[in-house]
Amino acid sequence: MTVKVPVVRDILEANEQLAEDNRRVFRDAGLFVINLMSGPGAGKTSLLERTIDALREEIRIGVIEGDIQSSYDAERIGQKGVQVVQLNTGGSCHLDGNMIKSSLQALDLHQLDLLMVENVGNLVCPAAFNLGEDMKAMLLSVAEGDDKPLKYPRMFQESRVLIINKIDLLPYVDCHVGKMRERALQLNAHLEIFEVSCRTGEGLSPWFDWLRRQVRDRKAEVDGTKT
Repeated sequence: MTVKVPVVRDILEANEQLAEDNRRVFRDAGLFVINLMSGPGAGKTSLLERTIDALREEIRIGVIEGDIQSSYDAERIGQKGVQVVQLNTGGSCHLDGNMIKSSLQALDLHQLDLLMVENVGNLVCPAAFNLGEDMKAMLLSVAEGDDKPLKYPRMFQESRVLIINKIDLLPYVDCHVGKMRERALQLNAHLEIFEVSCRTGEGLSPWFDWLRRQVRDRKAEVDGTKT
């Protein structure tokens, strides 16, 4: 009988070292980095577009786009005039530390304040692989239902932020946001939760304010280190 657990453990341990290397690079550049995770179609790219439009005059934003195939999302983000690099996994269901490391040479990190990594659309694998980010943020659309915290607990346990998207669809879908929040907080009491619609713009201002604070705090941290 083949024992696979040690192999999986070795892969995760190797990834942790690569993630730590990336983290040092990000810190040296004074960057705040978010690993944005969700299932397919939840609205990650739309959230990035809205965020760039709202903050581009205040915060220098870069994006790493992760997909199994195609450059469609990177082309959408590139139209916003920000630094963007596409990562195609060729079948892998998540990004990992080595993929992120290989993409960094395509970005001028010292000309950025905030780096957003759009992970592959998947509610399982991305949560297990650190990339060197400061925080994981999970996007969940109301169209997916309020049972997802019960079915995919690790995504909620590993995230620092939960963004509930597509609230404009609530009259048309079978989803109770209160249950979604309650179930998510039972898994992770420290979650910051935002209820938004990337289509209408509803609820996005608190998300933008939260990002401003993270970038400001990182700059203060870097300035304190320099002094």
